[in-house]
Amino acid sequence: MLEMAALFVVALHIQSVQPVFHTLEFIETASSQIPNFPEYLIVAYVDGVPITHCDSKSRKVSPKQDWVNKITAHDPDYWRSETAIYIGNQHVSKVNFEIANERFNQSGGVHTIQQMYGCGWDDETGEVDGWRHYAYDGEDFISLDLKQWRWLAFKPQALDTKHKWEQQFVIQYYKDYYTETCPEYLKMHLSNGKDFLTRTVLPRLSLLQKRSWSPVTCHATGFYPRDAILFWKKDGQKVSLGVEREETLPNHDGTFQVAAHLRAADPSARYECVFQLAGVPDDIVVPLDHRVLLSNERIEAEERRKTALAVAVPLAVLVVAVVIVAAIVYKWRKAKYVPVVLHAEATELSSQESPAEANILPQSVPERDVVPIE
Repeated sequence: MLEMAALFVVALHIQSVQPVFHTLEFIETASSQIPNFPEYLIVAYVDGVPITHCDSKSRKVSPKQDWVNKITAHDPDYWRSETAIYIGNQHVSKVNFEIANERFNQSGGVHTIQQMYGCGWDDETGEVDGWRHYAYDGEDFISLDLKQWRWLAFKPQALDTKHKWEQQFVIQYYKDYYTETCPEYLKMHLSNGKDFLTRTVLPRLSLLQKRSWSPVTCHATGFYPRDAILFWKKDGQKVSLGVEREETLPNHDGTFQVAAHLRAADPSARYECVFQLAGVPDDIVVPLDHRVLLSNERIEAEERRKTALAVAVPLAVLVVAVVIVAAIVYKWRKAKYVPVVLHAEATELSSQESPAEANILPQSVPERDVVPIE
């Protein structure tokens, strides 16, 4: 009952108009000397949904959604060519680490090179856009400005790269990629995954709190598309101060999750958590009720209660069983040891009885209670 009261669950699948602006994005990470982490990892996303994955351990591009395999109808060589590209990029990343170590005057060690690139397409206007950004050890290194078709160096060590990549043939390669190649693949993925990518899934909303003095968290998960807003209201007005909203994150099943933390609540005010999803006209509203707020303290108390019941019920059953067995044994022993009075005529042997028959006594009568026959 506590879990049902604490969770406001909505899980409906309805059709809605697909988002106007679509994206195909790749996130690539190369690392050196990081234990239990692949040297190379790349994941592709369409509208924020992971569609393909490749790493240096598997050395193979694999789909994250079944409908991605439909792309082979347009490009039969897709999986082989993608795998070859990513394996080649892994070798390039090793060379990049050597160059970076030299430019930053480093001698090996733990380092990362990350690249985020992709394109966007407006299905109403037909406008395309793109981006390509590099980071070294978590800090901006160099980015491509697609409006001016030039590279922006964020570190002095990136200047040599900027000059090399601004050669005409390199710039022309990126122009072709962002105006033709990337948008074409994006459109193919959108067509193949239309049913999946144009669906609407409403979230499961829950109100959580670690301790009575901790912030109250409104957590929404399992929704799609990604475009959603989660916020708190106080007495019907949106709250800005004292509210922290986390970044929207993907779930393993292609849906998303987000959370908003209410740091301080006025006991005399009425609070509501509000969720708005793109393409859905109605808001999802969950009132804040401390009586049903799911907190660690309530969970721990519930677990203690369940544990106590788990111990008490079997113990009570055991006690009842012992009492019943004891009663049965008592009655059995009482019946077994009732004194036996032998009538006189029963103690006299008939002349026709054999000695063997005369020695047979009732099995229910112990020997010590039997009067010897003389």
